[in-house]
Amino acid sequence: MTLNGLLDATETPAAESASAAAVADTCSLDNYLVQPDHTMDARIAAARARLGTDVVLLGHHYQRDEVIRFADFTGDSYKLSKAAAESSAKYMVFCGVHFMAETADVLGRDWQQVILPDLNAGCSMADMAEIGQVEDCWDVLERTGLTQGSGLVPMTYMNSTAAIKAFCGERGGLVCTSSNAPAAFQWAFARAEKILFLPDQHLGRNTAYELGIPREQMVVWDPWQLNGGLSPERLRAAKVILWKGHCSVHQRFLPEHVDNIRASSPETKVIVHPECRWEVCQKADATGSTERISQYIDQAPAGTSFAVGTEIHLVNRLAQRYAPLGKQVRTLDESGCLCTTMYRISPQHLAWALENLVEGRVVNRIQVNDEVKHWARVALDRMLEVKG
Repeated sequence: MTLNGLLDATETPAAESASAAAVADTCSLDNYLVQPDHTMDARIAAARARLGTDVVLLGHHYQRDEVIRFADFTGDSYKLSKAAAESSAKYMVFCGVHFMAETADVLGRDWQQVILPDLNAGCSMADMAEIGQVEDCWDVLERTGLTQGSGLVPMTYMNSTAAIKAFCGERGGLVCTSSNAPAAFQWAFARAEKILFLPDQHLGRNTAYELGIPREQMVVWDPWQLNGGLSPERLRAAKVILWKGHCSVHQRFLPEHVDNIRASSPETKVIVHPECRWEVCQKADATGSTERISQYIDQAPAGTSFAVGTEIHLVNRLAQRYAPLGKQVRTLDESGCLCTTMYRISPQHLAWALENLVEGRVVNRIQVNDEVKHWARVALDRMLEVKG
């Protein structure tokens, strides 16, 4: 019997064919997308109950409330990566974006399958470092003599493709998250004189500066310019080579947003994500990953007010959570910045993926090829060994 009880053992072949078509149509994504969000709740819950421990739902902080409420684990990329590595579920349904699902597949076991409810949920930052461009950059650095011996370590932010992670792993580098970036930088500098940091220039700059590296010893590699727009002399003088990439959400926060908060509400604490511009981070009271931002607010006394520079869904969730405790949380930029690619994962997509699993169909599986998986796993294992 199928999910909707459409087939019967006594039906004729013609009837079976028609009924099978009806089932396929029922499980078509288009039929889900026309339904209101709230109508999916009971269906998601029922599918979860049918699947039991065979499935685990991973939800990133930036997911919309209608989706993240069903997650077994919520957190930032680092926390969810650890959850994926430790999961024993047959299916990992990742409510996040493509590179996160790739990471779960790399860290998972051979018999586990990773599902991304909407394949269009990508990351503009990850797309800013294409493997061919990075290989061209490395060729230039090799010709300049920077990769010889222990001269240079490549490091990539979690917000990158599996191919970029593998590139770093094969060349002695590692992955980092915003949670453990300082520790990862220290790991790299214990092994080399220089770092090539991909793909977020802001996280790289803020982390290096926090560790005492002057901005004059950082350069930005522009993949759209000849030799990255940098002379051999500038490359040799740099301690950190930053890729020209950024988060479209966090780059929208500007120094004047902090200035406006200071002028209108001097007692308000400003906390921002390290993917924000250096100038914004310098004006803030604190910087940190989404996990660190949550901890900072949690540990503050009642009556404290905060202006937070990160994705709006998380800010709104924190505001609701801490309002009963007498803490006020608002966004640093009143225009509100949401991650449009994270927003693509809807209750309809989640219900569709889960109900297909109930029927024995795996849709939108994310699978990394074996060679890339091997070296990406090397880089990710190094990340997991570095304490945040």
